[in-house]
Amino acid sequence: MVKIEIYGAGCAKCKATFKAAKKAVESLGMEVELVKVEEMEEILGKGIMMTPALAIDGEIKATGRIPKKDEIIGWLKSD
Repeated sequence: MVKIEIYGAGCAKCKATFKAAKKAVESLGMEVELVKVEEMEEILGKGIMMTPALAIDGEIKATGRIPKKDEIIGWLKSD
């Protein structure tokens, strides 16, 4: 199962990133594990310096911005 992680402390941009990821997954009809990571130690431990950040199966795909739904769909299709 694909795992999507959204890194951020729960700010509006982090919530928007989570929402975009959820919409991308729903539009593809995929079953994924969608996880919010809010602990700063864990975020910094991944080398993430700007949030929100999004990772798919452990690979950081975006940091410091809200990726668009279509962009997330492209990442999911290529992985």
